[in-house]
Amino acid sequence: MHNYLDDSLPLSPVHSDYEATYHQIEEGHWWFQARRGMVFQLIQELQLPKSASILEIGCSGGPLLLALRQAGYTNLTGIDISAQGVQLAKQRGFEHVAVMDGAKLEFADASFDLVIASDVLEHIENENQALQEWKRVLRPGGQLIVFVPAFQFLWSSHDDVNQHFRRYSSQQLSTAIAHNGLQQQRLSYWNSLLFAPVALVRLLRKLLPGTEPSPSGDLQLLPAFLNTSLLSLLRTENRILRHLNLPVGVSVFALARKPA
Repeated sequence: MHNYLDDSLPLSPVHSDYEATYHQIEEGHWWFQARRGMVFQLIQELQLPKSASILEIGCSGGPLLLALRQAGYTNLTGIDISAQGVQLAKQRGFEHVAVMDGAKLEFADASFDLVIASDVLEHIENENQALQEWKRVLRPGGQLIVFVPAFQFLWSSHDDVNQHFRRYSSQQLSTAIAHNGLQQQRLSYWNSLLFAPVALVRLLRKLLPGTEPSPSGDLQLLPAFLNTSLLSLLRTENRILRHLNLPVGVSVFALARKPA
């Protein structure tokens, strides 16, 4: 599930439909809510001052920025390749949001204390260019939070619809971070409690006769009780992640630091 559409490829009707669906349901969908909760938790654990300069790459319509603003953070910037998403964020009162390529940032060196990129890196063909740009705009000692989808064997039509270039193991993400001169501080899988059923479903789909990708990939509205149940499950996992890292999951995240 994405919040960044690669601008090197024109959106086909299927991807345009996906983008419209995305902006409609990202607020209440269990997966998006749980991931935002985990990112917010990581930010809070950094104990940054409320005046810290924060950049979200792939901000979409701004739900994470909104949560940060409500928590008292005052220096928030967002970018996204989706003009529709950026317009929605502006309607929410965010002035410092813009349509921009996540691998070609239009910011000065050392502009931010924290850069957040949730499900962005897999959409960018040249991961080193992206990570170098993210490091460039960080101040010395600044922090980077990166989430990506995990395990190439979980590749499905959902990844095709999302225009992914790759999925990552924890080792691959760790290697990419180190290769680009960032100091890894934390590495863990996420969405571990649902890893087994997700893996089973995706592997079974590969054994069935080929089906065309849905315009919405795996992005589906669920009955309210099921949405609430899945959200509660992942919120429990988020609490577990306050104390330990997990060895497997549908996603993987890293916290890294630019050397002082």
